[in-house]
Amino acid sequence: MFTGDGSGDFLYPVLHATGFASQPAATARDDGMKLSGLWISAVAHCAPPGNKPTPEELKNCSRWLDQEMRLLKQLRVAVCLGRIAFDGLLAHAARTATAPTRAKLVFAHGAEYELPSGLIAIASYHPSLQNTNTGKLTRAMLTSVFERARELAGL
Repeated sequence: MFTGDGSGDFLYPVLHATGFASQPAATARDDGMKLSGLWISAVAHCAPPGNKPTPEELKNCSRWLDQEMRLLKQLRVAVCLGRIAFDGLLAHAARTATAPTRAKLVFAHGAEYELPSGLIAIASYHPSLQNTNTGKLTRAMLTSVFERARELAGL
């Protein structure tokens, strides 16, 4: 995921600088990239038209996220790259009865929330070219999010 595209070209150097990735670039499946202390997932497992998944597509993919979350028994922090990921994590929490009151959870870059399960969610703007080329998300902003995630995870 994020391999060989503009989002990955922005994300992987940050992951490398914050100690989560073995190298600053991911170009292919067998390029030697190793992630440590980090799992990358998605709430949508397709590239939808207009680059925005529909509610139906997100619902169809939700079982994959639910399964991954069940398997990640030591997960302490979830960095949500974009509002869709943030809303997807909260939808997962609602499906598994670990959801807080939604009104208190507002998406904002760098916002942190502890869910009733103990999982800490950190919201971030998505590293899309639209956000990075316009300066809405800078390397310093994303680096700060991953440094905070590392601190909260005790890594």
